[in-house]
Order: sequence, then structure tokens, then C-alpha cells
Amino acid sequence: MVGLGPTDATPSVVVKFVSAGAAACIADLLTFPLDTAKVRLQIQGEERASAAAGEGPAVKYRGVFGTISTMVRTEGPRSIYSGLVAGLQRQMSFASVRIGLYDSVKQFYTEGTGIGSRLLAGCTTGAMAVAFAQPTDVVKVRFQAQARSPGQARRYSGTIDAYKTIAKEEGIKGLWRGTAPNVARNAIVNCTELVTYDLMKDALLSSTPLTGSCLLFYAWAPGT
Repeated sequence: MVGLGPTDATPSVVVKFVSAGAAACIADLLTFPLDTAKVRLQIQGEERASAAAGEGPAVKYRGVFGTISTMVRTEGPRSIYSGLVAGLQRQMSFASVRIGLYDSVKQFYTEGTGIGSRLLAGCTTGAMAVAFAQPTDVVKVRFQAQARSPGQARRYSGTIDAYKTIAKEEGIKGLWRGTAPNVARNAIVNCTELVTYDLMKDALLSSTPLTGSCLLFYAWAPGT
């Protein structure tokens, strides 16, 4: 067959960057209600403390799906997607860096085949992604954590307003609040996730006669 075959088509850094971000955005669209439920369950102790101090009624969430149903019932269906715009901004910037730049950073350290270079690349892109995308994560969580009853005024009128308000009230550092623990967490997660995938992919390629579309898939995957 004339032209580039699957094994000859090497995607550029830009293609990997955009593809990783786009794939992460699609995943976020499907799983965002679960992420919102996670945030509400995590802050439930704070809500109970506020109720005990007489600042308002406590909202009791029980389980992931119980939390989602409670939010839909008390705040409306749109509440489970509160902060989605910031979430997509986060994925487009965060995943693009941590996945899209993995191969380039791995090759920068060494030839890219040793376990050491893979571990360093995973930690590096994970930390870089957080440092770059932390403001989007802060805004996303603020929207997700904001329980709102019908008719109650919203603190932020939109995503851009949230960035501006946080920077104005808390300073620029407010947009990077929680960066240190987030960098540590995502460096470890990214390192474990991508390096494990990379090693398993190499093992499959060396022990399995993959051809055609299978090789095309692996050519686009991290670590190729």
C-alpha cells in the first residue's frame, strides 16, 4: 500500500497535546457528576460544623448515588454539573501536559527506554500539569462545593467571574491554593499510571504479533 503505514505515522507533540486534552474532556463530561458527589462527601464534615454553629442546616449525603439524587432534588439537575466549564478547562490544560508531554520529557532525560527515565518523566509532567492548571482546579472545586438552594444568590456569576473574584479577594496566590499537596499527589499518580501503562504496552508489543489498526493505536499512545 502506497503512503504512510501505521508504524510510520508518528504524531507530533502538538497532536499528542491536543488529543490528550480532548480525550480527558470527553471523560470529564461523562464522569463529572461522580466528581461533584466526591467533593460534596469530602466537605460534608465542614457543613455539619457550620450547622452546629448555627450558620445553616446540615445537608446529609449518603453514598455517591444518594448524594447525586439529593443534589438533584434540592438544588436542581444542573447542580451536578456545576463547575463543568472550569472542569473542562482543567482537563484541557492538565491532561494535555501530563499525558501529551510525557514522551518528550522521557526522551529529554535519556533515550526513553529505561525505567528511571519513565519514572522521572511521569513525576515531572504530573507536577508540571498541576502547577499550570491549579487555578482551574480551584475554581472547579469552588463551584462543586457550593451548595445552593432554589432562589439563593450565587457567589460567582460564571467561571471568569470566579477567577477574578478569587484573585481580588484572596490575591493571586488564592488561585494556586493547595498546589503543594496536589503536586505531590498527581506526581505520584501520573508516575504510577503512565509508567505502568508504558511497561505493559512494551511487553505486549514484544510478545504479541500486533499489526494494522492495533499498531496504529499503539503509535498514538503515551510512551511510543
